[in-house]
Amino acid sequence: MSEKYKGIDPADTPCGQMPELNPEEKQVIREKGTEPPFSGKYCDHKAKGVYLCRNCGAPLYLSESKFDSGCGWPSFDDEIPGAVRRQPDADGRRTEIVCANCDGHLGHVFTGEKHTPKNTRHCVNSISIEFLPESKWPLQRAIFAAGCFWSVEDSFRHIRGVLTVRSGYTGGSVENPSYEQVCTGKTGHAEAVEILFDPSRVTYEQLADHFFKIHDPAQKNRQGPDIGTQYRSAIFYTNSEQKEAAKKIIRRLSEDGREVATELTPATTFWPAEPYHQRYLEKHGSAGCKVKD
Repeated sequence: MSEKYKGIDPADTPCGQMPELNPEEKQVIREKGTEPPFSGKYCDHKAKGVYLCRNCGAPLYLSESKFDSGCGWPSFDDEIPGAVRRQPDADGRRTEIVCANCDGHLGHVFTGEKHTPKNTRHCVNSISIEFLPESKWPLQRAIFAAGCFWSVEDSFRHIRGVLTVRSGYTGGSVENPSYEQVCTGKTGHAEAVEILFDPSRVTYEQLADHFFKIHDPAQKNRQGPDIGTQYRSAIFYTNSEQKEAAKKIIRRLSEDGREVATELTPATTFWPAEPYHQRYLEKHGSAGCKVKD
């Protein structure tokens, strides 16, 4: 298994053991072939769920990153972190993409085409993937604010069971705010991260515990040099179970003599931040949050 892979073990996927490959699937997945354009069953597929590797069952793409590029093959502008590996294609011109878990051939990746704000197109053979409906693999959301969202996003991205993390704004009164508006401190929004996770791999309480370890919850309306209500420590719970899990940790910290200024409020609309804020530290190679014991 690739050192980079932070996803789910194939044996633990909801679909269990994947069936044996037929000759056509072997030709594409193991011999790096290509199915004819517009012939695959997932080319125009629009249902919500997760796309798995047909060879081993590892999760590769979420339906929210699928888009219609008109190329004749399923297109995705982002993968589940660590699930897909890029490598030079044998033709010396293109970049091949393979499952990071089993090396199964998926297709090729292209950049610079400007189909979506992420400017990336994973051109994937339908034969190489299998779809799992959202109803058969219920994922959960968590929303945390702990200062500048760049470091917070990067820290959560590497936790096993976390499928996606995106930076954004929540808790305020302005619809679809810009970064510049939030920075004024007048919108009421906090810089936050929205996490999509698999509760069978990581619990909400584990995520909340990590949240308290990567920042100073005693600081009110600031984190380090970043000052303002937009940098407040806050947990935006999506249900009563999340609320109780967060209260449990706060109670434990208080009993240990630690001051906690973290706000605990119901989740409202989460507005994704501008594209240049997403995976900021990954793009720029800066240091992120340090986990405290």
